[in-house]
Amino acid sequence: MNNLPKIRQMKQWFDQQQVNILADLGWLVAQETPSGAVSAINQVQEGLARRFSELGGQVTLVASAAGHHLKVSWGEATSQTPQLLIIGHTDTVWPMGTLARKPFRVENGLAYGPGVYDMKAGISLLLKVLQAFKEQAISPARPLTILLTADEEVGSLTSRALIEQEAKKASCVLVLEPPLENGAIKTARKGVGRFSLEVQGRAAHAGVEPEKGINALVEMAHQVLAIHALNNYSLGTTLNVGVLQGGTRPNVVPAEAVAEIDLRVSSLSEAERISTALAGLQPMLPGAKLALSGGLNRPPFERTALVAALFAQACEIAAAIETGEKLTEGSTGGGSDGNFTAALGVPTLDGLGAIGQGAHAEHEQVLVASLPRRAHLLAGLLAAL
Repeated sequence: MNNLPKIRQMKQWFDQQQVNILADLGWLVAQETPSGAVSAINQVQEGLARRFSELGGQVTLVASAAGHHLKVSWGEATSQTPQLLIIGHTDTVWPMGTLARKPFRVENGLAYGPGVYDMKAGISLLLKVLQAFKEQAISPARPLTILLTADEEVGSLTSRALIEQEAKKASCVLVLEPPLENGAIKTARKGVGRFSLEVQGRAAHAGVEPEKGINALVEMAHQVLAIHALNNYSLGTTLNVGVLQGGTRPNVVPAEAVAEIDLRVSSLSEAERISTALAGLQPMLPGAKLALSGGLNRPPFERTALVAALFAQACEIAAAIETGEKLTEGSTGGGSDGNFTAALGVPTLDGLGAIGQGAHAEHEQVLVASLPRRAHLLAGLLAAL
């Protein structure tokens, strides 16, 4: 922790940089990057690549169907000296054109705009920390790799392998997602699953010979109740049948129905229990057929002893550099790319972005006063972990 005295003395410097952190945040928010908007995402990633290169990073743009994933490195990890991995994403849930009605703005100490909280503020903090390191000739405690991916909001289908590849070379992982609303670090996240259940029945005339049909919606009603019975709130296991589709006309016995199911679990054992139970669902109506697809998209991020030890170390660092806030921790039902790294057994801390609220919501916002404090904390972590 040799760098910590210098980091502690930089608290005032970060406070003075609040307006510049805010300027970087405004630049990022002003470039709309909805998941799937490949050209827009590529433009932002290329702009960030130039910024990180100017700060001394070794930059690689990894092409994918979702857009470029950005990898930046300082130093090279070895088996004797594993890297510290920072992960984040540049895609947002907001469709192109949202900025026209929700422009970036600052009012009453709060910054607003699409993606401002989830998670462009976290990227802005990182840029300022690396600028501080360059200006003050501070080196991270170990080789550093940053991954900013292009498809986190849609399941990380093209980036998961890259994230896991880099995580296996890391001593620990820091995730720049927003914290819990009170600023707490996330030391656990639920795993996320997506399933689709299809029912095949048989069509018939509803008035002339309904007995010859097999009503797929009636069969699905039985299945929805069976799925709901798998919930175990005391263990944090929730299943939600969020979308139902079926039938064609009121006078036709419906031949098909589809249910879309969201699963959240706190442990792998629960994920296995639910996956087995869903696969074992049986039709209730004679002649009806079921077909299940999907699975666990993100494994649970469990609070292991290694995660707890990493959080304790982060608390010691925050106290040593006098950030002005006592770190707390918590868990959330939402998933992130930290789920992948934690599931590999790599100690992970999530929620290191700026304080705010309203991820994915119309009132999405960041507390401007939190920007220098969280940048100061991140600097301490990079300097000492």
